[in-house]
Amino acid sequence: MRALIQRVLRSSVHVDNQIVNSIERGLCIFIGIQSDDDISDLEYIVKKILTVKLWPNGDKPWAQSVVDLDLSLLCISQFTLHALTAKGARPDFHLSMSSERSKQMYEQLINILKQNYKADKIFDGCFGAYMTVTI
Repeated sequence: MRALIQRVLRSSVHVDNQIVNSIERGLCIFIGIQSDDDISDLEYIVKKILTVKLWPNGDKPWAQSVVDLDLSLLCISQFTLHALTAKGARPDFHLSMSSERSKQMYEQLINILKQNYKADKIFDGCFGAYMTVTI
């Protein structure tokens, strides 16, 4: 599993030029699920997302987490995070989990985030849709 985490002042996701979700200050997280990921990977990444210290506190530059500051999360499914590009001109996605299984894992990830943080602070895009994400 891979999570590309971006600290944001605001972020939004659109599908077909319609806004799906948006947040103010918080994290925009692109989630890539690998073919051999399981529940332990979900639990690990949730813990990492919620505890990583990305904001300052006084003179300490990396001292507070999204939880410490009561911020929002915008999660985006992104299978391309597992693309292999070393050979040829086309990316190879064989390490990414199949769409059906990946959707179940992604939904489970969102549920675990909601259980471990505040459900009203967790937002996501549309799994499998062509999304425009603003960060």
